[in-house]
Amino acid sequence: MQTSSLREEIWQIVAAIPAGNVATYGQVARLAGYPSHARYVGTTLKNLPKVTKLPWYRVVNGKGQLSFPVNSSAWHRQKSCLEAEGVVFIGERFSLAAFRWDA
Repeated sequence: MQTSSLREEIWQIVAAIPAGNVATYGQVARLAGYPSHARYVGTTLKNLPKVTKLPWYRVVNGKGQLSFPVNSSAWHRQKSCLEAEGVVFIGERFSLAAFRWDA
């Protein structure tokens, strides 16, 4: 595995997630051809520059929740970005069935 090419593939997949949809870390890893690298997807997104235009906030965990600690500033930022695109939260969760990207 060449990490720079995998990182670029992850960026391209994340950039392709349509507004109002989400993809899981595992889904992005599978689409990149590395189904066991969901954590690497998270690490790649964690290391993006603060001013990135990549819609990192559209990548979520497989439970229909955000991975940041609930009520942290990062959690609120991601939730706000998703809600602005039409993702509906019920408490701390949203429906993966309704909002998951069908890539």
